[in-house]
Amino acid sequence: MSHPYQSLPPRAFWKTGVAELNPLQIAGLWQAKLQVAPGVPIITAGSCFAQHIGRALAARGFQWFDAEPAPAWLFEEAAADFNYGIFSFRTGNIYTARALLQWLRMAYGEMALPDEWWSEAGRVYDPLRPAIEPGGFESIEEARASRAATLVAIRRAVETAGVFVFTLGLTESWADVETGLEYALCPGTLAGQFDPDRHVFRNHRHAAILADMEAVLALLAAKNPDLKVLLTVSPVPLTATASGEHVLTATTRSKSTLRAVAAELVEDHAHVDYFPSYEIITHPVFRGMFYAPNQRQVVPEGVEVVMRHFFADQEAAFGPPKFPKARKGQGGRSRAATEVKCEEEMLNAFAR
Repeated sequence: MSHPYQSLPPRAFWKTGVAELNPLQIAGLWQAKLQVAPGVPIITAGSCFAQHIGRALAARGFQWFDAEPAPAWLFEEAAADFNYGIFSFRTGNIYTARALLQWLRMAYGEMALPDEWWSEAGRVYDPLRPAIEPGGFESIEEARASRAATLVAIRRAVETAGVFVFTLGLTESWADVETGLEYALCPGTLAGQFDPDRHVFRNHRHAAILADMEAVLALLAAKNPDLKVLLTVSPVPLTATASGEHVLTATTRSKSTLRAVAAELVEDHAHVDYFPSYEIITHPVFRGMFYAPNQRQVVPEGVEVVMRHFFADQEAAFGPPKFPKARKGQGGRSRAATEVKCEEEMLNAFAR
């Protein structure tokens, strides 16, 4: 009698797909359904690991699109300090699906702009991106104008791009219990004052994250019907957890929830795909070889292996990339190879 398992390829079996191979020989982890082609504007946002993907694409001649470039008078090193050229728009890390949805709704006038600002040592901080300006803004007017520029850049990015790479990072967040506004960091950690009666901890569940991402996809499709969305999950563990759990188990809960959401979105939407950078870095078969000694930061060799899989699996699905003669990717980010901006790491300062 015949049955479906008789015709499955070697990658479908643990023995032939994993156990009989050196970990670095494992191939075909991604059956890409969406093409990431040279010459197509690519935008990136999300958790820290999204920075690696955008930089690797740009370094290989793909058209990473910077919708909010640094002013011409700002030196390159200073531009990176001020969070230019990190993501396609100057939001800093967007760790949760809810935060992404907030930014998009604000950019398109579907959400009132919050007029809450934090202060510290006479400087002003944007609670949606408190680490964006080293030392804070000089005034609320300056902070408001900077945020407005970023909202313009978000619209430009969404309406220009052919591919949006978004890295899901966290389920944990802090919000204003009265307004529902979700912050980038817990108030009081970098700036602002923590109010236990006003500031509430959230650990978003699967259903809420899925609903937020469905809303994100609907908004993106309304503004750019041709936009493809490539999801990843950050392999970087939580710096700290306010859930009451051990940070190790809290990390597992967070990442597994995000991974499950990503899988369902790919199944339900033809224009959404998932690239398994998370699995390549974190799976036990790779024996932790891609982490630095702190077991959190991903070493450059790990990023290289991830991107090797990315390009190999793209080529297997769509053939060798054909680069247009007139257009090259935007490189030029010299700090990209060694430094990653990760606001969440600031929580390490409170470890005792």
